[in-house]
Amino acid sequence: MSDREPRRDRVFVESIEFYGYHGASDDEMAVGHRYCVDVEVEYDTRAAARSDHLADTISYSRVARRIVEVGTTERVRLIETLAQRMADTVLREFPVRAVRLRVRKVRPPTDVIAAAAGVEIERCREDVAI
Repeated sequence: MSDREPRRDRVFVESIEFYGYHGASDDEMAVGHRYCVDVEVEYDTRAAARSDHLADTISYSRVARRIVEVGTTERVRLIETLAQRMADTVLREFPVRAVRLRVRKVRPPTDVIAAAAGVEIERCREDVAI
């Protein structure tokens, strides 16, 4: 076996969509936008692989529901703030080592045509007060 650490297992959900009221301007916050989130959590999947029981893994459905709840119930100005709140929620509520989030505002209101604009962050358990 080599000296290097093996790549960590990850559980992910891609393209979680919701409509939220976030934005730099009051108009953006009033009108709202469609958002799309990819979430990936670092979690050792070996116990679940051995047992083949749902109780031994992270429910990606529950993670996705929490992402949507944060995105639809909170209002923030910056997409960076939204991503951080989502990361904090996942790290507090699930027994994961780390989380990576890619949060995109679909068809953002800009003076250029863009399919999406957003931010990608990665946080680990040590980054948040549990």
